[in-house]
Amino acid sequence: MKTIKGSLVLLLMLSVGITNAQDSTGIQKENEPIFEKAEKEAVFPGGLAEWRKYLEKNLKATTPIDNGAPVGLYTVIVRFIVNKDGNISDIQPMTKLGYGMEEEVVRIIQKSGAWSPAMMKGKPVKAYRKQPVTFVVMTDEYDISTATQYVLYKGIDNELKVDAGKVKPEDLQLTISSGSIIAGPNNTFIARVNKTGRVTVTLFNTKKEKEIGTVSFEVRER
Repeated sequence: MKTIKGSLVLLLMLSVGITNAQDSTGIQKENEPIFEKAEKEAVFPGGLAEWRKYLEKNLKATTPIDNGAPVGLYTVIVRFIVNKDGNISDIQPMTKLGYGMEEEVVRIIQKSGAWSPAMMKGKPVKAYRKQPVTFVVMTDEYDISTATQYVLYKGIDNELKVDAGKVKPEDLQLTISSGSIIAGPNNTFIARVNKTGRVTVTLFNTKKEKEIGTVSFEVRER
């Protein structure tokens, strides 16, 4: 029986640079900067350790599974503003991976309450924070391993090692949503992709004429 499992990988928050604020009409406000890097960053009550605990307790790791995501690793990034009074606003996903993942991270950030605002020259300021959250979808029925987990590289031959349980290598067939994939020696396949983004690789049992499953890969520059 196939078992699908989900987990989370939580990374530290990201921050850089400076940007000017805009109002709801998109017109830039003078003298109202929104900092992406401050002398003292905005923090959740209790600091990063408590923020991590909050995310681990409240984020639903099975969100991509519940919405039908293929096996794979998905890193969602959400940006938001911590205002001078510590309240959160302008929560915006910076990725579009789907399967409800961006919405889940936005939901939890919305519920996080008041923060300690960022500080510049001893005064509170509006500041951006960016939070990456990696959702992992796994199964015990099959596995496709690569040099970097769930990652292919653009423009090169990527070796895929396939473990499909009791399915014999000669009964395996793989297709890819973009690019090309061919069988190699010793239960391996070679995939070549010509653009970055994401692709899916689908496994088939040709003897039983049925699909085994699908794995999603991020495609990166070499």
